[in-house]
Amino acid sequence: MKLLTRYADYGTRALVCISSAPRRTATVQDLSLRLGIPRPILRRIMQTLSKKHLLRSRRGQLGGFSLARSADKINILDVINAFQGDFCLSEHVFKGKRCPLMDTCKLKKTLDVIEGDVVKQLKSITIESLIKG
Repeated sequence: MKLLTRYADYGTRALVCISSAPRRTATVQDLSLRLGIPRPILRRIMQTLSKKHLLRSRRGQLGGFSLARSADKINILDVINAFQGDFCLSEHVFKGKRCPLMDTCKLKKTLDVIEGDVVKQLKSITIESLIKG
Protein backbone atom coordinates (compact mmCIF):
# COMPACT_ATOMS: atom_id res chain seq x y z
CA MET A 1 0.00 0.00 0.00
CA LYS A 2 1.28 3.41 -0.92
CA LEU A 3 0.30 6.27 1.28
CA LEU A 4 1.22 8.79 -1.40
CA THR A 5 1.06 7.91 -5.10
CA ARG A 6 3.25 9.54 -7.72
CA TYR A 7 0.35 11.76 -8.84
CA ALA A 8 -0.33 12.92 -5.27
CA ASP A 9 3.39 13.63 -4.83
CA TYR A 10 3.58 15.58 -8.10
CA GLY A 11 0.34 17.40 -7.25
CA THR A 12 1.72 18.44 -3.88
CA ARG A 13 4.93 19.70 -5.44
CA ALA A 14 2.92 21.68 -8.02
CA LEU A 15 0.78 23.27 -5.29
CA VAL A 16 3.88 24.26 -3.33
CA CYS A 17 5.49 25.69 -6.46
CA ILE A 18 2.39 27.73 -7.37
CA SER A 19 2.06 29.04 -3.83
CA SER A 20 5.71 30.09 -3.85
CA ALA A 21 5.51 31.79 -7.26
CA PRO A 22 5.71 35.60 -7.33
CA ARG A 23 2.23 36.01 -8.87
CA ARG A 24 0.91 32.87 -7.14
CA THR A 25 0.10 31.63 -10.64
CA ALA A 26 1.90 29.22 -12.95
CA THR A 27 1.35 27.52 -16.28
CA VAL A 28 1.76 23.81 -16.94
CA GLN A 29 4.78 24.59 -19.09
CA ASP A 30 6.47 26.62 -16.32
CA LEU A 31 5.74 23.98 -13.71
CA SER A 32 6.92 21.17 -15.99
CA LEU A 33 10.27 22.90 -16.46
CA ARG A 34 10.68 23.85 -12.80
CA LEU A 35 9.64 20.49 -11.36
CA GLY A 36 10.94 18.16 -14.05
CA ILE A 37 7.54 16.51 -14.50
CA PRO A 38 6.50 15.55 -18.06
CA ARG A 39 3.95 18.04 -19.38
CA PRO A 40 1.22 15.50 -20.34
CA ILE A 41 1.29 13.98 -16.85
CA LEU A 42 1.34 17.37 -15.17
CA ARG A 43 -1.58 18.56 -17.33
CA ARG A 44 -3.72 15.64 -16.06
CA ILE A 45 -2.65 16.33 -12.49
CA MET A 46 -3.58 19.99 -12.78
CA GLN A 47 -6.97 19.11 -14.30
CA THR A 48 -7.68 16.75 -11.40
CA LEU A 49 -6.68 19.36 -8.83
CA SER A 50 -8.97 21.86 -10.58
CA LYS A 51 -11.90 19.44 -10.62
CA LYS A 52 -11.38 18.81 -6.91
CA HIS A 53 -11.41 22.59 -6.25
CA LEU A 54 -7.82 22.80 -5.06
CA LEU A 55 -6.79 24.90 -8.08
CA ARG A 56 -8.38 27.52 -10.30
CA SER A 57 -7.48 27.79 -13.94
CA ARG A 58 -7.54 30.91 -16.05
CA ARG A 59 -7.06 31.10 -19.79
CA GLY A 60 -5.30 33.79 -21.72
CA GLN A 61 -1.97 35.53 -21.82
CA LEU A 62 -1.89 36.11 -18.07
CA GLY A 63 -3.57 32.79 -17.38
CA GLY A 64 -2.43 29.72 -15.59
CA PHE A 65 -3.23 27.91 -12.40
CA SER A 66 -3.61 29.41 -8.95
CA LEU A 67 -4.65 27.99 -5.60
CA ALA A 68 -8.41 27.85 -5.07
CA ARG A 69 -7.91 28.44 -1.33
CA SER A 70 -5.07 29.85 0.71
CA ALA A 71 -2.03 27.62 1.21
CA ASP A 72 -2.85 27.17 4.91
CA LYS A 73 -6.27 25.73 3.99
CA ILE A 74 -5.01 22.99 1.65
CA ASN A 75 -3.58 19.93 3.37
CA ILE A 76 -1.95 16.73 2.18
CA LEU A 77 -5.08 14.72 2.92
CA ASP A 78 -6.94 16.93 0.40
CA VAL A 79 -4.35 16.04 -2.24
CA ILE A 80 -4.37 12.32 -1.41
CA ASN A 81 -8.16 12.25 -1.55
CA ALA A 82 -8.15 14.07 -4.91
CA PHE A 83 -6.11 11.32 -6.55
CA GLN A 84 -6.78 8.22 -4.47
CA GLY A 85 -10.28 8.71 -3.10
CA ASP A 86 -11.08 8.93 0.58
CA PHE A 87 -8.17 7.81 2.71
CA CYS A 88 -8.75 4.39 4.21
CA LEU A 89 -6.14 2.28 5.96
CA SER A 90 -8.21 -0.89 5.89
CA GLU A 91 -11.53 -1.42 4.14
CA HIS A 92 -12.53 -4.45 6.22
CA VAL A 93 -13.90 -6.24 3.18
CA PHE A 94 -13.92 -10.00 2.74
CA LYS A 95 -14.70 -11.47 -0.71
CA GLY A 96 -16.19 -8.17 -1.85
CA LYS A 97 -18.54 -7.88 1.12
CA ARG A 98 -18.38 -6.21 4.51
CA CYS A 99 -16.36 -8.40 6.86
CA PRO A 100 -18.76 -10.40 9.04
CA LEU A 101 -16.43 -9.99 12.03
CA MET A 102 -16.26 -6.20 11.69
CA ASP A 103 -18.19 -5.42 14.89
CA THR A 104 -16.05 -7.64 17.11
CA CYS A 105 -12.68 -7.57 15.34
CA LYS A 106 -9.89 -6.31 17.59
CA LEU A 107 -7.61 -5.70 14.60
CA LYS A 108 -10.21 -3.42 12.98
CA LYS A 109 -10.51 -1.38 16.17
CA THR A 110 -6.73 -1.02 16.37
CA LEU A 111 -6.46 -0.08 12.68
CA ASP A 112 -9.26 2.47 13.10
CA VAL A 113 -7.27 4.19 15.88
CA ILE A 114 -4.13 4.19 13.70
CA GLU A 115 -6.13 5.52 10.73
CA GLY A 116 -7.51 8.34 12.88
CA ASP A 117 -3.98 9.29 13.95
CA VAL A 118 -2.70 9.21 10.36
CA VAL A 119 -5.62 11.34 9.14
CA LYS A 120 -4.96 13.87 11.91
CA GLN A 121 -1.29 14.08 10.95
CA LEU A 122 -2.03 14.40 7.22
CA LYS A 123 -4.51 17.20 7.90
CA SER A 124 -1.86 19.06 9.88
CA ILE A 125 0.53 19.16 6.89
CA THR A 126 -0.56 22.13 4.80
CA ILE A 127 0.94 23.56 1.64
CA GLU A 128 1.99 26.57 3.72
CA SER A 129 3.75 24.39 6.30
CA LEU A 130 5.68 22.66 3.50
CA ILE A 131 6.80 26.03 2.14
CA LYS A 132 7.97 27.17 5.57
CA GLY A 133 9.76 23.89 6.12
